[in-house]
Amino acid sequence: MPVVKLQRPTLTTSEKLTLPSIFKGFLVTLGHAFKSLAGKSRGADSLNGSGLGVTMQYPEQKWDGELPEYYRGAPALVTDEQDRERCVSCQLCEFICPPKAIKIVPGEIPSDDEWAKVEKRPKAFDIDMIRCIYCGMCEEVCPEQAIYLRKDYAITGLSRAEMVHDKEKLYEIGGKRVGLVNKWNELK
Repeated sequence: MPVVKLQRPTLTTSEKLTLPSIFKGFLVTLGHAFKSLAGKSRGADSLNGSGLGVTMQYPEQKWDGELPEYYRGAPALVTDEQDRERCVSCQLCEFICPPKAIKIVPGEIPSDDEWAKVEKRPKAFDIDMIRCIYCGMCEEVCPEQAIYLRKDYAITGLSRAEMVHDKEKLYEIGGKRVGLVNKWNELK
């Protein structure tokens, strides 16, 4: 295999000096500053920014109206319209979760229950929101559509323990979902 020798491009005098490049960067920054002083910058009207520029005043103004349709927020569990758990503890979401943020302990449905034909339900369902990367794989793999990514971006806590959402918290923030649930299908 022949050896190919590459020639470096020769730099001009202005490229060899650092000062002209710094000056060009300064002019670009100065141009943006004057545009924002003359009026709102590009994009500020759509964000309802206050004052100059596109800065959003966060606690008072929220991104809720600006979130795109494909935005993936934090996961939550949902119930059906009769407040029954949709989750069947198949543990597919736990197995597919890349950062291993989901932990499920399956539990049996009591035999005296009307829906005892259903094999199981989660005894414990925990999602560590610190580990969660909001990839949406848990939502895609769920056969019963029991887990959804909601459009929530402000997930806070004062300790690590507060950032682990248990089953009750996940159902509280998830709410109800209307639609066919295979788990409760009479024909199954």
